[in-house]
Amino acid sequence: MSGRVPVSVLVPIRNEAANLPRCLESVRWADEIIVIDSQSTDGSSAIAQEHGAQVVQFHFNGTWPKKKNWALENLPFRNEWVFILDADEELPPAAQDEFARVIANAGEIAGYWINRRFMFMGKWLRHSYYPNWNLRLFRHSLGRYEKLTDANTHSGDNEVHEHVIVQGPTGRLRVEMDHYAFPSVEVFVEKHNRYSNWEARVSADRQLSGSAAQISSGHVERRRKLKQLSQRLPFRPLLRFCYIYIWQKGFLDGREGYYFARLHAVYEFLSVAKTYELTRTSPAPEK
Repeated sequence: MSGRVPVSVLVPIRNEAANLPRCLESVRWADEIIVIDSQSTDGSSAIAQEHGAQVVQFHFNGTWPKKKNWALENLPFRNEWVFILDADEELPPAAQDEFARVIANAGEIAGYWINRRFMFMGKWLRHSYYPNWNLRLFRHSLGRYEKLTDANTHSGDNEVHEHVIVQGPTGRLRVEMDHYAFPSVEVFVEKHNRYSNWEARVSADRQLSGSAAQISSGHVERRRKLKQLSQRLPFRPLLRFCYIYIWQKGFLDGREGYYFARLHAVYEFLSVAKTYELTRTSPAPEK
């Protein structure tokens, strides 16, 4: 299929010069590509412009909104449909035809989920964290990222684990994204140190204030409640390891699957320890 697909692709970045060419090349068929940059210093903005993307600078106020929600609220998209694509992700060639088809025949559908697979230590994981469904293609007027806390999560200006909430029914895409999130163990550790800040501060905020998600939906809230329940269980790091390595059959991914599961157990331990530290050192808010 030739021609532009009527979708606006939104790519949030900060110093993604190494990933951007691959990412943007995979969506060159999109009618509009907007890169939301947090003052990159590695030439990312120039690379984005060379690939025909519009670059918009984002200045974070420290709490809310973060980068993707700010873009959804403020940018004048040319198209009804948007697709959120991280710089370390890549769409396959077949995405062009499928995106064009589902957008043209969406009917009452408000958004679509897409699966992705992870590259880790130079190998595609086929069991660990697979499948991994994310709602990324949606009508921009009907979708926003959930809001879980007003606290400063010390995890950066981009949404970490927040989900897109859409007003309406959803479907699933056949194509899958490739996710190059962890080019090295060092990058995994750096990212998950920040992610555990987010996990701990959201969890501590709920424990101290009893607050619930401020923007959510029934489906996502059920998933959140299950996660909150799991956070009360003992031996959480061990349970995370067993979930990935045994329940998801990560052992079939070989040594890479073992390391992936062990590193996620460390991430879980950091989240537990940081949450405990915050709840012990932070006073409960007055009611």
